[in-house]
Amino acid sequence: MMQVCLNGSRTAADGAAVPLTPESMAGSAAGAVAAGARDIHVHPKTPCGQDTLSPRVLATTLSAIRARVPVPVGVTTGAWAEPDPAARLERIRAWTVLPDHASVNWHEPGAEETAALLMERGVGVEAGIWSGTDGAERFAASPLGPKVLRVLAEVTDTDPAGAVSSARALLSTLGDAHGRPVLLHGEDGGAWPVLRLAGRLGLATRVGLEDVLLLPDGERAGSNGELVAAGVAEYGAGRAEGCRPAHEPRAR
Repeated sequence: MMQVCLNGSRTAADGAAVPLTPESMAGSAAGAVAAGARDIHVHPKTPCGQDTLSPRVLATTLSAIRARVPVPVGVTTGAWAEPDPAARLERIRAWTVLPDHASVNWHEPGAEETAALLMERGVGVEAGIWSGTDGAERFAASPLGPKVLRVLAEVTDTDPAGAVSSARALLSTLGDAHGRPVLLHGEDGGAWPVLRLAGRLGLATRVGLEDVLLLPDGERAGSNGELVAAGVAEYGAGRAEGCRPAHEPRAR
């Protein structure tokens, strides 16, 4: 499964390709789905371009995207969008239009309560487990672990040379991840190496302007659709490597 992450916490300073309005997010989502994305992760934005959990903004954003694409749509619940855990819960209780799923960063304060409320409301939970945090240990001990939709193994190491090792270490720490599906992805310099690793391992992955602004050849991406098309190709190449017998030489 290839997920597209449309915008993340990026702003207009990151370039015109980053979709910041509901209409541009919907158009970008349509292009990404046409290129092969089967799931969407989006950060709804205030008119000033800041991430928000506002029920009104969420409803407008989800409705715009769903009018253009037939695939599941998920949102962030990151602490930067609402730092106070209690206020975050109040925001979620007030949602009138529900996403199909929402990511919860397990290392953040209030993660368990946020995940429990989302489940109570019928929203699937993507458990965000970041490398370099205690998220994996917390998730391993969580009674909610077996109930999440999937685990997002999020590699924060942006060094292309070190990201794959960080990814393998994170997966090792996750263990069986309560038996839930794992989506592996990296960011910036680590995005493409980790995506190719996901292909080799046969794991779900994601790509989009939240994670990386550059195509594999180093050129600036013009859209999420371009990144997804490149991601499908890179994933396939990684998958082929993973299926090649150990004694078979790599093609040159």
